[in-house]
Amino acid sequence: MAHRDIRIGMIGSGFMGRTYSECLHRYVQGGRLAAVAGGQRAPGLASDYGVSWQASAEDLICNPEVDAVIITTPEMVHLEQTELAADAGKHVLVEKPMAPTAEQCTAMIAACDEADVTLMVVQSQRFREVNRRARQLLLEGRVGELRQLRHWLHQPLQMSRKEVDAKPFYLDPAGGGLYMGFGVHSFDMVHWLAGADPQTIFAQTADYGDHAIPFMSLMAQVSFANGVLAQVWFNGEMPTHTFPNSGFATQLVGSTGLLGFDGYTHLDMATEAGWERIWEQVGFDLSNPEDPVRLKAYVALVQEFVDAIHERRRPSVTGEDGRTAVALCEAAIQSARSGQPVSLSLSDREL
Repeated sequence: MAHRDIRIGMIGSGFMGRTYSECLHRYVQGGRLAAVAGGQRAPGLASDYGVSWQASAEDLICNPEVDAVIITTPEMVHLEQTELAADAGKHVLVEKPMAPTAEQCTAMIAACDEADVTLMVVQSQRFREVNRRARQLLLEGRVGELRQLRHWLHQPLQMSRKEVDAKPFYLDPAGGGLYMGFGVHSFDMVHWLAGADPQTIFAQTADYGDHAIPFMSLMAQVSFANGVLAQVWFNGEMPTHTFPNSGFATQLVGSTGLLGFDGYTHLDMATEAGWERIWEQVGFDLSNPEDPVRLKAYVALVQEFVDAIHERRRPSVTGEDGRTAVALCEAAIQSARSGQPVSLSLSDREL
């Protein structure tokens, strides 16, 4: 028997609100956009897609014509909005970072578990074709057993300034800032590839530029429960450009081979036969929320959310995954301030 479409309410009407609205309107199967609320652009976004506009997130959540919500608001209100949605029996897809603290993430997980609703966290890099193909090669044993990872995310200072100008809440101390907005991507990537829980992290941070944006440069080392070691290098204050193929890049050492890939450009593999180009990403416009190539990762992400609801299963990116990325961001700052490694065992951090 065919399922009826999941009716989804969009909370937030900015760049990502339009991104997910376009996904639902044109590409996602089994789910559709039903209503929009939140932000000055909400009436226009609702009109563009022919759905109802709600005066507040609370009104949208209480709307009986809404089965699930996508939350694209700043992370400082994610806990409140997730708890409201769970209380109303609505499934939740929440943008990253999941919340400003791991403690708030835990409360979100508990609320959705108690209400028996699906909770999924946005981690778009998991759904980019380059990264998905790299992980599949790893799972197939094409480079043997994973031993080490090195990951970096670089951005020129000029672009970081533009990000903060467009999203002033990045400077709100109640949130995770630009650091966590980007850092959860990097820490989730090494966690996803390592395939085990992180155990310890040692990190150092610095701010070199003439700006008021905290934690713009970080280098961290993470150990995982299965013995995998990972390094993360985040720099949001590059002086002019970035190094070639370093937008969201990873190098992976297996027992029999190597992988080198950037989520925006290509995937290479090295075995005894030498280096081979496995995949090249077609270029796309990161600034265009309707670019069909850019949207592929987000379509796959929203489709996974919808399918998980229909199939009554856990999504591939869980609340626990979102919490781990936030916990790593928090622990990195704690380590940098103390000059000591920080344990990430669940009991030690009371997650």
